[in-house]
Amino acid sequence: MVQCHMERLTASARILGFPDLPYSTADLVAAVRQTIDANGLRACYIRPLVYLAEGGMDLNIDSGRTHIGIAAWPWKDYHGAGTATDGIRINVSSYARHHPNVMPTKGKVAGNYVNSFLAKTECVRLGFDDTVLLDPQGYVAECTGQNLFVVRRGRIVTPPLSAVLEGLTRDTVVTLARDAGLEVGEESFPRDWLYDSDEVFACGTAAEVVGVREVDFRRIGGGGTGPVTRQIQSAYSAAVRGGHPRSPEWLDYVAAGAELRSLP
Repeated sequence: MVQCHMERLTASARILGFPDLPYSTADLVAAVRQTIDANGLRACYIRPLVYLAEGGMDLNIDSGRTHIGIAAWPWKDYHGAGTATDGIRINVSSYARHHPNVMPTKGKVAGNYVNSFLAKTECVRLGFDDTVLLDPQGYVAECTGQNLFVVRRGRIVTPPLSAVLEGLTRDTVVTLARDAGLEVGEESFPRDWLYDSDEVFACGTAAEVVGVREVDFRRIGGGGTGPVTRQIQSAYSAAVRGGHPRSPEWLDYVAAGAELRSLP
């Protein structure tokens, strides 16, 4: 899984127009493992960052020198204690996701997150846990840092990749759902579906899989984490913690002395 994240990092740099990175993908994977081991972390969040330094102030990528930093810190529940069971409350943001000709929406670029900061701050001030942004055409896109799914009429539906970031957790969830015999489709849908769905859930590297119990003051399903979401949540938790048949092919292991620790 670290390999996939580092491949996305290098792809994002390429999309943004950076020159060749000073390290290979294999070098970056090794550096991530070393960072985790050096900090003695068992469960953590990894934040690699490509940045420019030693250049002029002319807003030109080619004028600086490319550097890479990797941070890691202990990880807890992204939305707070209890949300994995109880679900979260979200609203539809007044901010829309970027148009693809305004920002490189397929790159995991720091500047793109200003959009998320604005939307998340607004929703928290309004009393919600997170928010969903619509795409430039007015269809549901994604949350501030998570991809979004609805369970409706016996199907799991998620917005197409044309409107959202290609989330690695999103891909993991789709695979786990199909492994379980659940039908998963990609299609554009209006915000109305958020209100008229049996279940809504979000997923991301930080948030993992979390149910949505309320959207814009409308209760979803029974008002908690629904059965399909719980099934996927359980499979995902097992997969990233070494207890799922998919774990061996998906996990990287960090050696600390004689001990092997799995990296979600």
